[in-house]
Amino acid sequence: MTKKALIVWGGWNGHEPEQVAGIFKGILEEENFDVEVSDSLDSYADPEKLKSLDLIVPHWTMGQIEKKYVDNISKAVMSGVGLAGCHGGMCDSFRNNVDWQFMTGGNWVAHPGNDGVEYMVNIKHSSSPILEGFHDFKVVSEQYYLHVDPAVEVLATTRFPIVEGPHSLNKAVDMPVVWTKRWGVGRVFYSSLGHLANIVSMPEVSLIMRRGFLWAAEGKTLYAKKESNTFAAVGNGSRIYTGMGDSQ
Repeated sequence: MTKKALIVWGGWNGHEPEQVAGIFKGILEEENFDVEVSDSLDSYADPEKLKSLDLIVPHWTMGQIEKKYVDNISKAVMSGVGLAGCHGGMCDSFRNNVDWQFMTGGNWVAHPGNDGVEYMVNIKHSSSPILEGFHDFKVVSEQYYLHVDPAVEVLATTRFPIVEGPHSLNKAVDMPVVWTKRWGVGRVFYSSLGHLANIVSMPEVSLIMRRGFLWAAEGKTLYAKKESNTFAAVGNGSRIYTGMGDSQ
């Protein structure tokens, strides 16, 4: 059965949202997704349509969003729909909406040195398939400093400080770059890499996004199977399944 994805792009043009949305569309179509691309937040107006999707990919930097639209997305993800995105397109989307920040797992607060900073992305040991086989790699781009939900599973980090600033006299910190989390039974994936389309097109970054999309979208199908197995087990008088481990 073909999976369905919705990409919504817009907001600040400095992140090249239309170009990045095109790259994401190409990745998903290569993975046999039926992809809808929109440049309107009104695409989040129909809650039942959102729940029918397998994956929502936001790429909207800053701006304002109606509370009911965030509620619609939240309920869809809670029901099993995947949510996946990158850079400011997902974690600097709507600075005045804390519900969005809670759902996505973090929010941007600074990028010391702005664009053109050379830094390392350090891969953490994890059971997640998203970064399987990856090694540390270098990026020349914005280095995101984020406020991060302690509940996320961190898959990659970067070391601060590199560029001098008011944060430099603090001890060195490893800032999350790639993470996953759960929202209801839905899977949430984020990568802070992707300031411009040329960064999103880097082989390492592109593969991270591809795997993140697939991981997030897979959650709905796996949850439906677990629900089906649960009902079958109840019908047979077996023990009821009560959890969803990270291996699913």
